Amino acid sequence: MGKKIGFIGCGNMGGAMMQGILDSGTCTPQEIMISGRTEGSLAAKKEAFGVQVTTDNKEVAAFADILFLTVKPQFYEAVITQIRDVVSEAQIIVTVAPGKTLAWLKEAFGKEVKIIRTMPNTPSMVKAGMMGMCSNELVTEEEIALVRDICDGFSETEVIPEHLMDVVTAVSGSSPAYVFMFIEAMADAAVAGGMPRAQAYKFAAQAVMGSAKMVLETGRHPGDLKDMVCSPAGTTIQAVRVLEEKGMRSAVMEAMMKCLDISRNM
Repeated sequence: MGKKIGFIGCGNMGGAMMQGILDSGTCTPQEIMISGRTEGSLAAKKEAFGVQVTTDNKEVAAFADILFLTVKPQFYEAVITQIRDVVSEAQIIVTVAPGKTLAWLKEAFGKEVKIIRTMPNTPSMVKAGMMGMCSNELVTEEEIALVRDICDGFSETEVIPEHLMDVVTAVSGSSPAYVFMFIEAMADAAVAGGMPRAQAYKFAAQAVMGSAKMVLETGRHPGDLKDMVCSPAGTTIQAVRVLEEKGMRSAVMEAMMKCLDISRNM
């Protein structure tokens, strides 16, 4: 590719993104530099991936053509303060923080820089992520396409208007937690029915994965697919009846609306 990529912060999300980029062959390890706070963890990543490492965020910012800021949202202001005098108008800054708007980021940098906001999710760790993406007016269509191509190694991506970024946080960024709770509850019930726990997790998780794949690949409405499973006087419709009685849909919607509200006010 010829572009140098930097990561400031390389925890679970940054590490997953870096791994996906390397596995896709988009760039070589020597074209990637990461920064972190502890030399031990950096040394381990250098050993594992062959990438360049440093504890100096400014060094990464000076190195990268495309700079990913993969620290926690509460650290953004401090990190940007460190690097804003180093970054240039030629670089592309890619953020992954909920609530940090393009306007907030512009003010934090205090100058005109190319910024792409993204919201990835943890399934990126298994190259099955979903990511929303928007940018400021300085980023060209070609540059957006370039970053999408880089991210294809670990995630599906959709370019969306910025006002939907908080919705992305609720519907894909945070939702793996809801799905994991659903899988855990299904497995608990299977264990109560006598199934060994490891087997219960496999049955529950595969059912969720397969159901999601049906939605994506058939293009059919989820309600239609649900009706396919609900035979007259069968077992499934009785389970659905209980879920409706307990307010499953409302609980999920209210949880997501709370997530959306928190994201908008971060």
